[in-house]
Amino acid sequence: MEIPVIDFNELNDEKRSKTMELLHQACEKWGFFKIENHGIDKKLMEKVKHLVNSHYEENLKERFYESEIAKALENKGNNSDIDWESSFFIWHRPTSNIDEIANLSEDLRKAMDEYIAQLVKLAEKLSGLMCENLGLEKCCIMEAFSGSKGPSVGTKVAKYPQCPHPQQVRGLREHTDAGGIILLLQDDQVPGLEFFKDGEWVEIPPSKNNTIFVNTGDQVEVLSNGRYKSTLHRVMANDNGSRLSIATFYNPAGDAIISPAPKLLYPNHFSFQDYLKLYATTKFSDKGLRFESMKKMANGHYNGLT
Repeated sequence: MEIPVIDFNELNDEKRSKTMELLHQACEKWGFFKIENHGIDKKLMEKVKHLVNSHYEENLKERFYESEIAKALENKGNNSDIDWESSFFIWHRPTSNIDEIANLSEDLRKAMDEYIAQLVKLAEKLSGLMCENLGLEKCCIMEAFSGSKGPSVGTKVAKYPQCPHPQQVRGLREHTDAGGIILLLQDDQVPGLEFFKDGEWVEIPPSKNNTIFVNTGDQVEVLSNGRYKSTLHRVMANDNGSRLSIATFYNPAGDAIISPAPKLLYPNHFSFQDYLKLYATTKFSDKGLRFESMKKMANGHYNGLT
């Protein structure tokens, strides 16, 4: 099963319409895809991965293997409610907590801040393209997510350590993401991420050449009135190595009020008899125009098919 790949270079030439359609299908039918030529500095991406791996080795690895999670696995207890992961969360916007996280090197703090500044621009560009495909104003998602202080941005930094009994535990249990647009910088060697599509689990291979893997969260599904899907996914434990995952969430602010974009809502609260009256004179017209007329009728503004 070929995972959709969106080449951002092709948004600027004669292939734009084909690329936009591919993006639309990826959001509508898959809920996940890869981005090539995203414009983020690849040397910076490599630096972030290297520094995160070093931080794990120096500060977290030993602690993880001495943790209750590791002991529970060795004791062969009930592991259905644990995740085989070592992680921490960095808030970036509207306020940052990066200076409060223990033992982060100055190099990692600086590299992460530079990376996130570039990644937010990519998230904003992607949200605009998604809005364009949905027939909305390009700023619709960004404005819907803004609340009083702008969209919320945070990063889950995770390592899925090498596991001695991978058949007994998940790296991360099955779930959908609560937020908006998730941009993942992941391991280029160790697999483990899987998404559920068409009744089967699709393995997401490690990211070569620092492609960005994207999936859409629950709030995009709500805002798009169900057009763009939030997809179930999981991480499998692995006995051949430790997998790196740096997932950045472009989310609504905590006080943002989320609802489907009005443009995408079907007409509602009308009688079928009223619809049939309009249908009798517009049967061979575009149903979209008919739906728009029914919306206006429900809102008291109907003056004929427009």
